[in-house]
Amino acid sequence: MTRLEFFFDCSSPWTYLAFTGIQPIVERYPLTIEWRPILVGGVFNAVNKGLYEARESMFNDERRITHYMKDLADWAKYYNLKIGWPEMHPANAVKVMRGCFVAEEQGKLVAYAKRAFELYWGECRDISSDDVVRELVTAVGLDEQDFFDKINSQTYKDRLRENTDELIERGGYGSPTLFINGNDMYFGNDRLPLVEFRLRALAE
Repeated sequence: MTRLEFFFDCSSPWTYLAFTGIQPIVERYPLTIEWRPILVGGVFNAVNKGLYEARESMFNDERRITHYMKDLADWAKYYNLKIGWPEMHPANAVKVMRGCFVAEEQGKLVAYAKRAFELYWGECRDISSDDVVRELVTAVGLDEQDFFDKINSQTYKDRLRENTDELIERGGYGSPTLFINGNDMYFGNDRLPLVEFRLRALAE
């Protein structure tokens, strides 16, 4: 059976789009999907440091930022999502991303990540705040004490770091990054048609 991996960080709006767009795709094909939480800042610091300079340059260019925001708004309409621009962006998503492993253990990762994306991008809430994280935990029915105990443990810190390091080692440089059958890599929300094209070919 085809194996699809989805490396993601909830602090990326383009990842929110891809996370939404991949859901109906995976229902159409015989495959197993593995959700792989990462810390995208760790990826940037290791292999994509030029992104920070490029981002600053873009946000200082009115033409580029205007088109960037239009592009984001167009994609949001395409997926019927509400996407704003959080005042605190980029927020530190490390607690939320470690929490993905806790949610996964309870079979609630998709619901958890969906709500995390909604809180940050839909409601422009600060997902680095413990109060917002508690709200997230409650919304998906996780035990608050167990959740915070785990995300503050070395085991869960290591799991997030290991996923991040693995993505770097496999040639990734951002979020979202998808792999089909281990070595066929796709980066970005706009690659989903190519992902589906490949999945369709494998299913034939």
